[in-house]
Amino acid sequence: MRIIAGRWRGIPLATVGKGDPGAHLRPTPDRVRESLFSMLNHRDVLEGANVLDLFAGTGALGFEALSRGAAHATFVENGRVGQRLISENIRKLDAADQSKLMRTDATKLGALDGTKFDLIFLDPPYGKGMGEKALTAIRDWCNTGALVVWEENAPMDAPPGYALLDQRRFGSTHVTLLEAD
Repeated sequence: MRIIAGRWRGIPLATVGKGDPGAHLRPTPDRVRESLFSMLNHRDVLEGANVLDLFAGTGALGFEALSRGAAHATFVENGRVGQRLISENIRKLDAADQSKLMRTDATKLGALDGTKFDLIFLDPPYGKGMGEKALTAIRDWCNTGALVVWEENAPMDAPPGYALLDQRRFGSTHVTLLEAD
């Protein structure tokens, strides 16, 4: 797995190979990330964005956003393997001044302590209902009009506080784009 575009283009990220099912780590394939970021570029949401990467795993989506012009990324990951990989990637990319790792459960975040977010990546363990719980937990963390990119194994409905913008399928991955009200 590597950064696809931007200032860190081509730099390989720390990886778990094809994934770690026990830790629910399934890296987003390069072709899916390319498609996602093409959609984000079309919506002009990356430059200067404050990014929240929930169930971050390796942090590939947040780091790709930083590489393409986002101002800051906060990675939320409660698994030890994912935390280690994100920390390794922060060091590898020398991104400590642009990133923060929260070692906690994305469905139980509590009150926001800091700046609200413009772009949220949500890639929970598939089929466990954790995505909607996380979106409820972060509702007050989102700027009005914040864009949510939700990866799941099926198209997802917009929970209260969010509006459905688009849905796409990439193989077995379904991407739902939402906007915070």
